[in-house]
Amino acid sequence: MQIYLPIAEVSVNAFLLLGLGGIVGLLSGLFGVGGGFLITPLLFFIGIPPSVAVATGANQVVASSVSGVLAQFKRKAVDVPMGIVLQLGGLAGSALGIWVFNRLTKLGQIDLVVQLAYVLFLGSIGLLMLQEAVRAIRRARKPGARPHVKRHQHLWVHKLPLKMKFRTSGLYISVIPPVLVGMAVGVLAAIMGVGGGFIMVPAMIYLLGMPTKVVIGTSLFQILFVSAFTTLMHAITNQSVDVMLALLLIIGGVIGAQIGSQLGGRLKAEQLRILLALLVIAVAAKLGLDLLIRPAELFSLFAGGRG
Repeated sequence: MQIYLPIAEVSVNAFLLLGLGGIVGLLSGLFGVGGGFLITPLLFFIGIPPSVAVATGANQVVASSVSGVLAQFKRKAVDVPMGIVLQLGGLAGSALGIWVFNRLTKLGQIDLVVQLAYVLFLGSIGLLMLQEAVRAIRRARKPGARPHVKRHQHLWVHKLPLKMKFRTSGLYISVIPPVLVGMAVGVLAAIMGVGGGFIMVPAMIYLLGMPTKVVIGTSLFQILFVSAFTTLMHAITNQSVDVMLALLLIIGGVIGAQIGSQLGGRLKAEQLRILLALLVIAVAAKLGLDLLIRPAELFSLFAGGRG
């Protein structure tokens, strides 16, 4: 069933979009990521222009996050004060990212910058997460007394001022690192159309020292508001949000997120990390190949524009 997308100016199969939304929603519930890191490149692959894919991808992340957050609240696995601190940085970062996005669009470089950013960020973070997850599994399999991994080893974090107590996470740390993490994620949300979970989840575990059980819910809580703000700003400043495309992705995403939340409770944290790392690396590899391989039609943008 082909439908025409007015903002993207392409025709796409509606069931394909529902399926993409469902896959991304599943990942949202399973891993605590908004899924934008996957939906945006997948939209590139089916012919959606990068500027529209980024703005609309952020929209779909909102829906997946709402569904995922509700499931996590039921389990009491959301650290709300930490989420609010992360959001403060996220909103500031998002505003900065929108400005950069609009500048790059005017210069005509947004498509290349977005794809290169995906390859670099996803490739490096995927490899780091894979390495850490493999180490954790090896430690768990060693017989005898298991070495306890201390979460509070980052001494420089404890030396910073403006400390605050986060009861759900069992932390007493400065608000500066969470604000900076949130800001970095906000910039990425605006430029790449991602929720930023693929950066936030590792940062919350390894930098802030949060327990894994509350990381997923808190990550989704922050992603929800930052992505909503990013979508609104994209719609206002460059009118690149395709409502029909977003609607189909959202329907699939909400259903997928509920299934993902159920599955997530049955898998071990280390297994989830390895699966997420492999997925991130695979997407980065595909994008990298697309940038390197010579396209079949060098001037496809101008096809039909002659004579």
